Amino acid sequence: MKASEIRQKFLDFFASKGHQIVASSSLVPWEDPTLLFTNAGMNQFKDVFLGFDKRPYTRATTSQKCVRAGGKHNDLENVGYTARHHTFFEMLGNFSFGDYFKRDAISYAWEFLTSPQWLGLPKDKLMVTVYASDDEAFDIWNKEVGVPADKIVRIGDNKGAPYASDNFWQMGDTGPCGPCTEIFYDHGAHIWGGPPGSPEEDGDRFIEIWNNVFMQFNRTEDGVLHPLPKPSVDTGMGLERISAVLQHVHANYEIDLFVNLLKAAARATGVEYSQQTPSLKVIADHIRACSFLIADGVLPSNDGRGYVLRRIIRRAIRHGYKLGQKGLFFHTLVADLAAEMGDAYPELRQQQAKIEDALKQEEIKFAETLDKGMALLEGALAGEQKTLDGKVAFQLYDTYGFPLDLTADICRERDIAIDQAGFDAAMDAQRAQSRAASSFKMGGQLEYSGADTHFEGYTLATTQAHVLALYKDGQPVNSLQAGEAGVVVLDNTAFYAEGGGQVGDVGEIAATGGLDALFDVKDTQKITASVFGHHGALSRGSLKVGDSVTATIDLHARRATQRNHSATHLLHSALRHVLGSHVQQKGSLVNPERARFDFAHGQPVSAAELAEVERLVNQAILANHEVKAELMNQDDALKAGAMALFGEKYGDVVRVLSMGDVSIELCGGTHVGRTGDIGLFKVVSEGGVAAGVRRIEAVTGEGAIAHIQTQDALLRELSATLKAQSLDDVAGKIAAMQDGVKTLEKELARLKAKLAASAGDELAAQAQDIGGAKLLAAELEGADAAALRETLDKLKDKLKSAIIVLASRGDGKVQLAAGVTADLTGKVKAGELVNFVAGQVGGKGGGKPDMAMAGGSEPAKLPEALASVAGWVGSKLG
Repeated sequence: MKASEIRQKFLDFFASKGHQIVASSSLVPWEDPTLLFTNAGMNQFKDVFLGFDKRPYTRATTSQKCVRAGGKHNDLENVGYTARHHTFFEMLGNFSFGDYFKRDAISYAWEFLTSPQWLGLPKDKLMVTVYASDDEAFDIWNKEVGVPADKIVRIGDNKGAPYASDNFWQMGDTGPCGPCTEIFYDHGAHIWGGPPGSPEEDGDRFIEIWNNVFMQFNRTEDGVLHPLPKPSVDTGMGLERISAVLQHVHANYEIDLFVNLLKAAARATGVEYSQQTPSLKVIADHIRACSFLIADGVLPSNDGRGYVLRRIIRRAIRHGYKLGQKGLFFHTLVADLAAEMGDAYPELRQQQAKIEDALKQEEIKFAETLDKGMALLEGALAGEQKTLDGKVAFQLYDTYGFPLDLTADICRERDIAIDQAGFDAAMDAQRAQSRAASSFKMGGQLEYSGADTHFEGYTLATTQAHVLALYKDGQPVNSLQAGEAGVVVLDNTAFYAEGGGQVGDVGEIAATGGLDALFDVKDTQKITASVFGHHGALSRGSLKVGDSVTATIDLHARRATQRNHSATHLLHSALRHVLGSHVQQKGSLVNPERARFDFAHGQPVSAAELAEVERLVNQAILANHEVKAELMNQDDALKAGAMALFGEKYGDVVRVLSMGDVSIELCGGTHVGRTGDIGLFKVVSEGGVAAGVRRIEAVTGEGAIAHIQTQDALLRELSATLKAQSLDDVAGKIAAMQDGVKTLEKELARLKAKLAASAGDELAAQAQDIGGAKLLAAELEGADAAALRETLDKLKDKLKSAIIVLASRGDGKVQLAAGVTADLTGKVKAGELVNFVAGQVGGKGGGKPDMAMAGGSEPAKLPEALASVAGWVGSKLG
């Protein structure tokens, strides 16, 4: 059975059990800073499990793409050398949100795995594990499903702490947690390994294929487990693992999903497919992870997710080198991957060119990185040490992509060992840092269990409401007094809560019914997906839970924000039109002052391109298109061409915003009624913010007018300073000034040359005879590098046979020039001489045998350094 068939059977089975089929989420959990990459099927439902989000269904099933290559879950080092480790894999999952629990979850898993209608696995090949104290799960398996007791293994706290067990799952140190039950497949006695819980459990005979997690407790900071009111289920089955079982192969790399990729890797690297080396497996695995990450918006960079992607790419290229492939090859495998998985994941075909380009550029950069790494290594080995510092070895590995075995080979040629312990310590420190960066924390959430907030801000600026809850210092209170800061939760509000790049509304909440209380709202944030918190301070009176209030947004600020937000949609469309369809939004921030828009593009936007983008946006504004918003099923919206924006979290029913035929995007923010309401759009800056990511900042409406007026005033001030007849003459005046500066620079150079010639005549008389040659070591005051070189040449011509060192001081620095006439370079090298002097003044340099330059940072030591030249030269001329 092909992997694609297994994937579909799984989804079909759970759909038949009342589950909603939900599309895989992005590999990048944009709104979850606690995760580096999506690494499990439950990630996209985390807020549902925590109670911060609600879905129109209580059962779901997915085939989720996952990456484990950084942070807590990092399988990178094992890939290619084990049968089942991958950087990218697919997790088949079924989920219950307070609906069914252990009995149904267990019976569903068993039915799907063993029923002839579905996968038809032999029951005698399966065994299960349960948490040691989970008698309920044990009895369901034994008494209801019929699994023999000797095929059920109880696993206790085997990780050194209470509830730290292979069979007890927890989202973090606190929060939802519970026991789990796992299903294992027995590959047979001919393969080494023992059952789970035995000393040989790490062998390959018994392989976990299914994990049922039962979230039935909430763990508080004191370690106490409190039963959840609505226990839930989170299960997962690795597609690659179950495919290996059903295709009667032992290793995941032998399944149909990998066969063609391995052949492609062999073709691209010029080796025989029959070799099946670990390097081929690494390349086949890594092209999947890299391509899917790029398709989901990650680009190679020096930090965060982009850095992990860069490491994976370079690891794949390094294995190509090991196979003898020194040229570009990795990007050519994208087409093979698209052919293999493009039906299930159409983004691979849609973005094939973008993925190929990103990988190709990284391959080109890797060659440069190798050169820089070699320079670092040569410098580290230049001394007389017998061991290479482990930190240097790690820097070569981690920063420059140098495999440790390559560094070791170079060191062995010079009889130098590697500080392996130091390397391991640096590697452990980095892994610890990655784990800390990706740890699951739940801080920052206010505890709230009341009714939802009804948002009316799309049509209203003022609402009548009741206070549902009040918070002070993060804790619920019954009232707030004048002067106290806090958070107010209302049953109805016109205040937009920050999301999708749009800042939260500001305004005021005034008590009604004769009460004199006024709460100044400085920000609005979501407490949960459907509960809004109004952050601010009570300026007068007393506000209590249950009070009737009037909530009014600052309409001037809201309208300015709306203009900027709507402009980003038009900007996105214009950028794709001018620069290409590869442009994808990578982030945005819209507030009353300006719009900031980050997007994927590999090079600076030219002035001409920016001008065209501006023209297109303002053209759409002048067209005065109606801005329409409608609710649609997400799949239907995407099929209709709506674009999903970076950073926005969407449910199954989405808000589709269209602006004529110019833009159609999914967006929950507030917008103008017609594009003409934006008034005017003006770009104020464009620049790079990360590798492959550019940023445009722009202003609209009143902000654009103010910006233009400021620029106009600056131009008029400049015109007056230059005494231009009109603004049109400013450019000509500046050009004339530049010509004048160039003329003066030429005259200055001529005078310096004349001075150098004069100084050369005077200095020649100071030369002394050493070993039959003329030696001159002198300081030339006020000379720059060019003057030193020119004077040096004139002195060499004048003295005929000479060794010369000239120096100058200024701005806390030293400049040096050394020259040796051709008849003496066999005994004295200018490069060695200048380095001898530079070393005494805190610097270094280099050059040819007859002329070399250097610099230094300790000018006070120059006289002594020049005085030492005679002794050094005398020793050479001996």
